[in-house]
Amino acid sequence: MRSKCSELKRNIYNFVNAWRRDNGKSPSLKNIANEMGVSRTTVYRYLLEMNDENWGLTYTGDTIETKEFNSENTYLSTAKVVGSIPCGEATPEEEYVEDYINLPASLFGKGEFYILRARGDSMVDAGIDEGDLIVIRKQQTADICDIVVALDDANCNTLKRFGGFDDEGNAILEYMNQEVYPDKTIIVKELVVQGVAKHVIKKL
Repeated sequence: MRSKCSELKRNIYNFVNAWRRDNGKSPSLKNIANEMGVSRTTVYRYLLEMNDENWGLTYTGDTIETKEFNSENTYLSTAKVVGSIPCGEATPEEEYVEDYINLPASLFGKGEFYILRARGDSMVDAGIDEGDLIVIRKQQTADICDIVVALDDANCNTLKRFGGFDDEGNAILEYMNQEVYPDKTIIVKELVVQGVAKHVIKKL
């Protein structure tokens, strides 16, 4: 009987972790009961026992936290995956939501984000390759050397490094692939920043 109790507690613990990771909040007793195939009373009793035992779980009656997922490390920002962004010549793009991804603040920080899929080879020196997912923080300003999602003068978007302004006040967008595009830039009369790249998610 004791082994069955331990197995159920382990299953509850794993389910709570998975639920918090995917939803950014605690599951309800009903959620757990439905998943485990037991009553809510049983879940309640087990949570109280786990709270007092060395399971790394804290149950307050309202929330369930674990050592992996708690209020300190599971603030999530929901980011839209909105298709591709050219890393070569600027092209028109319409936003198309492919998916939604929860980004934990402990890894990505807090803010409003969206995710783009890189297309092209102009940013390889920045560690951005074709097919990479680029986490973009939404903002309308950028510092020199930031990698930005920007609109050019033709209202097309592109991903480039912001190189500052020339003597005439035009914005400079820099390619970052010296082997293929040595010192190539885009000159923009009126720079419109749609976000700044903060992280790159790659497949191994």
